[in-house]
Amino acid sequence: MSLVGRLEDLALSDIFQILSIGKKTGTLVIKGTTDSAMIVFKNGLVVRAENSALNGTIGHDLLHGSVIKESALQMALEVKKKLPATSIAEILFELGAVNRDVLERASKKRIERVVYQLLLWQEGDFQFELDDLDIKDKIEVEDPGWEVSKGISPEYLLMEGARVHDESSQPEYVSNEELTGEAEEGGWETDWGGQPVAERKDISALKALTQELRFPNSASEITLLILRFASDIFQRGILFMAGEKEIVGLGQFGLEIERADEKIRETKLPLKDSPFLTKIVNETHSYRGRMEKDKITESLIKEIGGGSAASRNDWPTDVAIFPIIAEGRVAAMLYCDNLPTGEAITETEGLDIFVSQAGLALEKALLQRRLQEMQSNIENKTKM
Repeated sequence: MSLVGRLEDLALSDIFQILSIGKKTGTLVIKGTTDSAMIVFKNGLVVRAENSALNGTIGHDLLHGSVIKESALQMALEVKKKLPATSIAEILFELGAVNRDVLERASKKRIERVVYQLLLWQEGDFQFELDDLDIKDKIEVEDPGWEVSKGISPEYLLMEGARVHDESSQPEYVSNEELTGEAEEGGWETDWGGQPVAERKDISALKALTQELRFPNSASEITLLILRFASDIFQRGILFMAGEKEIVGLGQFGLEIERADEKIRETKLPLKDSPFLTKIVNETHSYRGRMEKDKITESLIKEIGGGSAASRNDWPTDVAIFPIIAEGRVAAMLYCDNLPTGEAITETEGLDIFVSQAGLALEKALLQRRLQEMQSNIENKTKM
């Protein structure tokens, strides 16, 4: 399968969804006005990414993060002159200047930076070649970097990338603590010497994302915005697509299970076997409280995992479920809880408002898609 097109016609979020859901393996090359980028997928997960606009190599990232010394980087650069096909990361690893764990973290940070920059691109050509993992000559970059052993979920990269853009705080380089995994806890204090009053998470997220929801590029972008918002408030959540007889997994955040994205997309829950979920769908109102046990809810909690040993509870004491209404019916449903730690659920009014707006945006997106299909059919008939 070769996927070819322009970003103006198919957004990056849609491309990622196609490759992720299809569990595709291959290389995606995107060429913009002045720069080009390359993203390598394995079984639908991102394992490597480079952008010609990035400053330096992964070795420079490690240097600026104070993980390696200037002498080590210079030595690696000299070796690379003799072994041009070998990456700087591989050379540094063989020299013993850095261990595998640090390289994994550094590569993941670099992949995130590539995707963050791509989210800003408004136009460009893209091409995905199936099963083509040869990155040589794909784009003009100094170094191919390091391939992470466990791929990164494309949905996670899109959510985190959009979050960084909202906060406008992406650094050019990452810190030593981020690369070595030794970041310390702590927050900023005001100039008055005291702690500032924290704004409610749901209201803060509502302010940040409402503007984006006004002009979404596609229905998939709306679902990503919903998951991003909820991830600011809850420890984990699942977004389901709702039909008349069942709800089907669409996306997730925070699930600490193997192949989380894949398992959720394979999840189908028949409503007839769950009086609890059926009642929420029929009433079309958000629910917060203890989840009633039935055949389906017990199966769901078993599938996504119970609480931690510290919480001593395998059943959520408090859940929040938000039906998403489009065209007068429940089109999707968002499930959230804090079961991993048992932390109490805080205010959710902001998410309630956002979900309501998301339903209207989804309705608009569906209408636009139908109009485009109608126009395409008319054009095809005219040509005949």
